[in-house]
Amino acid sequence: SDKQFCTNIVQCATTIHPPSGISSVCESCFPLGPQFISRAAYFIDYQSGLIPMFSTIQPARASVVNRIFTPQVAFQNVGRGCLSRLPPCRRALVLGIWHGEPREFRFQPLNHSVKYSSTVAHAATEKCFVTTPVYYVNDKPHIGHVYTSTVADVYARFQRNMGKDVYFLTGTDEHGLKVEQSAEKRGIRTQQLADENSALFREVMDDMNISFSYFIRTTDMSHKVQVQRLIEVLLQKGFIYLGKFEGWYDDGQEEYYTETKAKEIDYKSPISGKDLTRSSEENYYFKLSAFQDQLLSLHADNPTFLTPTARRNEIINRLEEGLSDIPVSRTSFTWGIPMPGDDSHVIYVWIDALLNYITALNLAESLGTEAESNFHAKEALKDYWPASLHVMAKEISWFHAVIWPALLLALELPLPERVHAHGFWIREGKKMSKSLGNFVDLEVMKRFSDHYGLDGFRYYLLTEGPVGSQDANFSAARVHDVYSTDLANTLGNCLSRTTAMICKYYREGAIPSEISSAGKRITREGFDWPTLTAEASTDVVRHVEALELPKATSAAIGLVARVDLFISETEPFRMAKDELQAEELGAVLYQCLEALRIACVLLEPIVPEKMKEVGASMDLGSGPLETKVKWGGLRPGDKVKKMNIFPRVPALDDRGFPV
Repeated sequence: SDKQFCTNIVQCATTIHPPSGISSVCESCFPLGPQFISRAAYFIDYQSGLIPMFSTIQPARASVVNRIFTPQVAFQNVGRGCLSRLPPCRRALVLGIWHGEPREFRFQPLNHSVKYSSTVAHAATEKCFVTTPVYYVNDKPHIGHVYTSTVADVYARFQRNMGKDVYFLTGTDEHGLKVEQSAEKRGIRTQQLADENSALFREVMDDMNISFSYFIRTTDMSHKVQVQRLIEVLLQKGFIYLGKFEGWYDDGQEEYYTETKAKEIDYKSPISGKDLTRSSEENYYFKLSAFQDQLLSLHADNPTFLTPTARRNEIINRLEEGLSDIPVSRTSFTWGIPMPGDDSHVIYVWIDALLNYITALNLAESLGTEAESNFHAKEALKDYWPASLHVMAKEISWFHAVIWPALLLALELPLPERVHAHGFWIREGKKMSKSLGNFVDLEVMKRFSDHYGLDGFRYYLLTEGPVGSQDANFSAARVHDVYSTDLANTLGNCLSRTTAMICKYYREGAIPSEISSAGKRITREGFDWPTLTAEASTDVVRHVEALELPKATSAAIGLVARVDLFISETEPFRMAKDELQAEELGAVLYQCLEALRIACVLLEPIVPEKMKEVGASMDLGSGPLETKVKWGGLRPGDKVKKMNIFPRVPALDDRGFPV
């Protein structure tokens, strides 16, 4: 039949290699081998009309989540563990099939950008979208908010250094019952509370040197207009309906539980331990249950969509229990975005918050006039979707790994490439809380960052923090040990020793050469520096892309420790006393400084301000990371200054006061 013929042609186009019989194929669009093929737009004229259908051609081993000819059709762009992608090929296959008579197959350029997997070498034209969650403004920022933002910041800085066009989003979640209640307790307007705490969160992001591109507020008019538009789309598609909820509610997490699930957790919040509240309320519901099979396939067949692995296993186990439809509106309070067409309901805060990832890029269509100017100003931001990485703490992984993909599938939008849900900070094995007096709040963090320097405190968070599946214990003793061992005694001391010797032995700190008078590199057995630095660079790249940040810092600091060993074995301070060893001395000091330069380039996303100080004392190079970490970046004759970037300091107690 004509319909079967149409379907067969579409299936033919979704193979990894170009369909046979097509002669005008651009080879760059269809690379041979197990490569990803770019997103294709299919336009099929079937019977009386032009039917636009959008899909993604997956690698052979990937699960195809989208469903052609169903409301669940969606772009699929789930990562496979490699977070670098080839540049957009800017072409798509156009299949023209007229009723009764096949049309010619041809390739035409389209005005959209396609992203798919590749290596570092092709990163220059690639876009990368990194997000934190929007932080709830019912209370002040604490170490959890700072840690999540710092992890995302390292990833964003690293991808910028790789030459990518990065858009880094953070912001505040300002609607919901808890915000309304907090304002009532203080006797102020709800908007005033939201304004004050949102400003505080932004100030903290600035103070902690978080390099965000945009700070969104869910009370922004553009966001509110787009959320209502997106809810209207879901209503029109039949994915939202009016019903009544009978069950249990976690006031702290603003999360609903069925009777069965509430009983499993003993009617207590799994996060706060507080009793759940019995709830009966008329709500609009989202048909989450309609996406049960697709979500299971997504997690089962895409092991790097949700990391770490422990989070993925938890989600799969919960999915296998079955999904219920979820409320997307509330009637028990008024502080929220009104439900389109029904002002007696406000949109559930979690739906409102999740949609910020696409409203920040202005992905909603047909915005109202109030946001029209903003729409045109942000039109170009659409190319950043889908997100490369969502970073958050583990307690909200369900919303991001289940509800969020389901919403996107319903809206027929591409899925994010990766969701990473890290663990919690704890103290002495106990959850942090104000009642226990073990909370690491802004005042405590400020005392530590003032004492050890912002980058010193940041380095501790990243090397000891709960980036994986396990929680991490905050300890003042470990802050001091990590700072002293890695930064003061290793990196700081090695930079100080090396630059001091160069400034002492060479006029005005002129960098010597590793090339002999015969024109050859002077080398030492056991220290193949071009290979050692290349291996360290590869390790750091791999670990940062996997968000194994402690391993990334270890690889970079390990390179510095190797320089320390090199100095101990070659003893340049003794060589300086022998004029016959002048060339060997120059080679040793050049190699020490060049290896340190590369280590500093690798550490720049981790300790950015200190690396700026290093860059002011010697040339760290220019261009993308791949270029900067190549051996030989230092030019003999250029000047270097003596450095002391991580001075030794005394210890602090757990509240950040001197011992």
